Amino acid sequence: MQFACNTVFFSLDKRQRLFYTSSHSGGILSGFEQLLNTISGYVWGVPLLAVLFGTHLFLTFRLGFIQKHTFSAIRMSLTRTREGEGEITHFGALVTALAATIGTGNIVGVATAIAAGGPGAVLWMWLTGVFGMATKYSEALLSVKYRVVGGDGSVSGGPMYVLEKAMNMKWLAVLFAAFTVVASFGIGNMVQANSIAAMVETNFSIAPWITGAVLTAFTAVVIIGGIKSIAKVCEYLVPFMALIYVAGCIVLLVLRSDTLPDTLQLIISSAFNGQAALGGFAGAGVKEAMRFGIARGLFSNESGLGSAPIVAAAAQTSHPVRQALISATGTFWDTVVLCAVTGIVVVNSGMWQTGLKGAELTDAAFNEVPHIGNVVLTFGLLTFVFSTILGWSYYGEKAMEYLFGKQLVVPYRWAWVVAVMVGSVVSLQVVWAFADIANALMAMPNLVSLLVLSPVVAAETKAYFLSQMNSSIFKEPFFDNSELPEVFLRKKKG
Repeated sequence: MQFACNTVFFSLDKRQRLFYTSSHSGGILSGFEQLLNTISGYVWGVPLLAVLFGTHLFLTFRLGFIQKHTFSAIRMSLTRTREGEGEITHFGALVTALAATIGTGNIVGVATAIAAGGPGAVLWMWLTGVFGMATKYSEALLSVKYRVVGGDGSVSGGPMYVLEKAMNMKWLAVLFAAFTVVASFGIGNMVQANSIAAMVETNFSIAPWITGAVLTAFTAVVIIGGIKSIAKVCEYLVPFMALIYVAGCIVLLVLRSDTLPDTLQLIISSAFNGQAALGGFAGAGVKEAMRFGIARGLFSNESGLGSAPIVAAAAQTSHPVRQALISATGTFWDTVVLCAVTGIVVVNSGMWQTGLKGAELTDAAFNEVPHIGNVVLTFGLLTFVFSTILGWSYYGEKAMEYLFGKQLVVPYRWAWVVAVMVGSVVSLQVVWAFADIANALMAMPNLVSLLVLSPVVAAETKAYFLSQMNSSIFKEPFFDNSELPEVFLRKKKG
């Protein structure tokens, strides 16, 4: 993690964030920041990334390559009819999760991975997204299966409920919820608000407090109404921003279509042969292409971190497998489509050969096509960051509700609105570093539940597809809890 005085730049890290620093402050606070940054580097290091990617591979083969149902799941996701208990539609749950997941990492993070790992990083990033769909499927299935429906019809779910109800590990559930609250205010709120304010100030010379006030007002209007209001806005915002961005990228590729075949060939060959030094590019071997491509893929879609299944649990669905299939398409859209398109644009521009990195490389690549490129980039960054604020507000809210009950839901929403304004005008590096660490720590208890409960996921999946084969009319598959060890399921009392 790097910092520079009076400089605005994008980090390689996950969390689709931007760091803004004014000047280094000395003393105890600066030392504490450095300590937190060091800890963050360790928790987001190779061991966690290896476990995440290993889980993707394990679940892919454990579930018989569940990704083969992707296009059927996409068709299901477009239905907006009520199928069962829940607060929002299949589509609403999907786009809300995408709102939180799609961020600056889909644009700038991809460019940074290419600068470090060469064009081949794009292919490894794409493959990581494909395998990550199995993990996103599994965590969504468990969250829907073990969700709790209140007397008022409200629904609560996520890894914390899975850990408590399925594994009798309340203490680990509490830790996950606590990490989620901390992470939400940092990476999901204040960092994003600060990034928008700094971006608008740089491009349009508008003071951060003005941007903050407008952003705060928009955020308040949306989130005070709860998940139904958030989902309703996301149902229009997310498809619109994604389609406009992808369409813009396609236009850029069409305008430079003469080099596109060579670009695709270069991406594939570099993934397995490495890329020699060229121009300002220092060169990268296969190891670097794999390392940075896989890391970008893992960071971009959040599969395995346990955030997206929180909103998946709120979906109106008749069976956990149905919503799990739909949730898995979120990784498809985020990494397999958006990140891949961005990567192809950056490589096709040829600007990766100049030695530029991060935000500078992104800006140079998109501005290879005057006027159009800058519009596409600015629109993508602004809408992606705002959507992240909306999506993560719900994650933090449900975690807060799990810890302290519903009486703090409304105060939490207002605190979230205030934090947007604070984040717009103040750079709180310590808070961001804490959130960064908490975000990594969310993954650990979630991965425990995914691996231990993989027999549950496999059994539910098998039962569902057997029922689909045996009847043209959906029947609720029978699942015998007694076939599983006691640690997996808490038997009903009475």
